[in-house]
Amino acid sequence: MTARDIIKRPIVTEATMNAMDDHKYTFDVAVDANKVAVRKAVEEIFGVKVAKVNIMNVHPKKKRVGRFTGYTDKRRKAIVTLTADSEPIKIFED
Repeated sequence: MTARDIIKRPIVTEATMNAMDDHKYTFDVAVDANKVAVRKAVEEIFGVKVAKVNIMNVHPKKKRVGRFTGYTDKRRKAIVTLTADSEPIKIFED
């Protein structure tokens, strides 16, 4: 599994944008990825130093479209904390 397969996409919400001030970045990651794999993937893709990785499972939620019901996909979310001397990750290129 390559680094691009582990890190799927950044999660951009108001809460995650506020956490970026503390060098914390949130990503959707592969369901079978662990903390070590996420750390290596972020360091390889963005060229930064990672201090800590927290991973959580997001359970599927029930959704309706008209009379049809279903569930969203199960996913995994990782909060990556960078070291103090590391450069910030540019999610939105200038």
